Amino acid sequence: MAHKTLTLALLLLSTFTYAAHAQRPRNPALRKELLNRVKKDQRVRADLPADTAKITRALVKRLESVDKANTAWLKRVVQKHGWPGKSLVGSDGAQAAWLLVQHADLDPEFQKQCLELMEKAVQVGEALAQNFAYLTDRVRSKEGKLQLYGTLLKFAEGRYVPFPIEDEANVDKRRAAVGLPTLAEYLKFANQ
Repeated sequence: MAHKTLTLALLLLSTFTYAAHAQRPRNPALRKELLNRVKKDQRVRADLPADTAKITRALVKRLESVDKANTAWLKRVVQKHGWPGKSLVGSDGAQAAWLLVQHADLDPEFQKQCLELMEKAVQVGEALAQNFAYLTDRVRSKEGKLQLYGTLLKFAEGRYVPFPIEDEANVDKRRAAVGLPTLAEYLKFANQ
């Protein structure tokens, strides 16, 4: 179930990526390392079977090993540079940093720290508001709170549905404010 949620989130996020950024990143080596780490992150996730009952302990250990290594590395990056925004690492590098922190589930405090840094980065155009929304819902869910943007989905009764949402009547206003499609559009895409 968690794998399906994760896979769906990654699939849907691919539709909301950055447009090409004309400015060269200030730190191309850091950008390259972020992109390499995301490739490894995605390779290990691609090996997970769609049927969660078939996920072996060995696959889980491999996934956790990659996530732990990426999280430890990203912590050092954040400590040295702050949030790696698009002027530092390019749009794709900033997207990669966000994906790595999304997968830092074994360190929810670090995710929360990055959420605060991303909020500031969004305000100055260094990070995507959509990514901030996804990380917000992830952090809130770990804290036992309802999600704000409806980005976290689960598979129930043969279709994807959102985990509970705070003030669901206004979720589309919040989604629009960060550039996400309506919840109905998101669910339609998820269930196709």
